[in-house]
Amino acid sequence: MDYSADTALLTRLLAGEQQAFRELVASYQGAMRAVAYAIVGSRNADEVVQEAWLAVVRSLDGFQGRSSLKTWLLTITANAAKTRLKQNRREVLLDDLPAPHGTIGDERFAQSGHWLLEPYAWHQDSPEALLSESELRECLEKTLVSLSELQSSVLLLRERQGLELEEICNLLDVSLSNVRVLLHRARLKVFATLEHFEETGQC
Repeated sequence: MDYSADTALLTRLLAGEQQAFRELVASYQGAMRAVAYAIVGSRNADEVVQEAWLAVVRSLDGFQGRSSLKTWLLTITANAAKTRLKQNRREVLLDDLPAPHGTIGDERFAQSGHWLLEPYAWHQDSPEALLSESELRECLEKTLVSLSELQSSVLLLRERQGLELEEICNLLDVSLSNVRVLLHRARLKVFATLEHFEETGQC
């Protein structure tokens, strides 16, 4: 959402419009959960998000628009998560569960993280291809579950929510170099799943 959309939505929220609040939740719930998940883990993430929404409702009239609505919501979520965590600050865990198909070498990718040679037949739209696309989605979800909480959250915040690396660093209290490592390792495992599926048609 851009700032003008933020302003319009905020006006509706302050007027007590229920549909506006539903839109807010639909737009940002996933990103808020990813932030909470990275800081407190899966056991407490949903509770943290609920606490964050309560804080949002209490603080809406104090939102001054210095940042985007999204950044404000994610900052509230991060603060709620850090409060829950108290003094036991989470260490950055680089040793995570193995992905279903391990990982693949860096030599397959450009520095940007994209394939040097894209896997064959990614863009088919036949019924068979659409069926395999659904199966591939399931494989990718399994791979995401296999990642460490921080890897998974960094990947989701970057790829699905479009956050900049610096924003992710600030929200999760993780250094830029660690965010890069976490994102890189997560991408390699996702790419390994894609490649395995492309070659075998199976998870």
